[in-house]
Amino acid sequence: MNPLTGLGPFFAVDTHSADEPARPWHPLSEVLDDGPVLRERIAQNRAVLGGDFVEVRVAASIAHLGLAARIISPALGLAVGAGAVPDYSAAWWQPKLGGAFPLSLKENPAVESDVVSAFAERVLRGPLARLDKAMAQFSLAENVRRGNVASALNGAVTVLRSERPEWTQRVAGIVGALEELPELAGTATRVGGRFRRRSCCLFYRATPDRDGPKCGDCVLA
Repeated sequence: MNPLTGLGPFFAVDTHSADEPARPWHPLSEVLDDGPVLRERIAQNRAVLGGDFVEVRVAASIAHLGLAARIISPALGLAVGAGAVPDYSAAWWQPKLGGAFPLSLKENPAVESDVVSAFAERVLRGPLARLDKAMAQFSLAENVRRGNVASALNGAVTVLRSERPEWTQRVAGIVGALEELPELAGTATRVGGRFRRRSCCLFYRATPDRDGPKCGDCVLA
């Protein structure tokens, strides 16, 4: 059974063999660096959020959070459910807005003896590190970027605990080890099991008065 089945759109993926999938698929790498594809996606997010009154860094943060969640969710699902971590250097996507964009991963990722180290190298220090560097060009502070990654990881954890309660102990072990890594250390707190990030994704600023609603895990809530 596919461990990602039934976990929702942010976990759902297509798969491809070693051959490159045909269009409308595009290499995921094109949106991970500061270039026209990423800039267009941020501009589209800004337009959806409200247009000119929305600060570019706010649109960048929301785009970053969505991209991070789409990358982290299937990777964590495979890590917990199959002991495997996908290779995002061979990932493909379709640049659609609204929810989880279509994502295709190379089929049959290898089972890892050390899934935490593999996740760190192939996810945190791979596509997410590239995206982090790109997002810094939009005046998005490092603590916000790191918090977005932590929030995306916690979102995936919430789904896994709800939909796969039999995985709870394994989820806790893997995520606990990931949260001690330099990329995530100090980004959030857990009190009574409740996650709260130490930064804000800036979504509340996507209103004309810069005083919109706060997310449930926000440091400002």
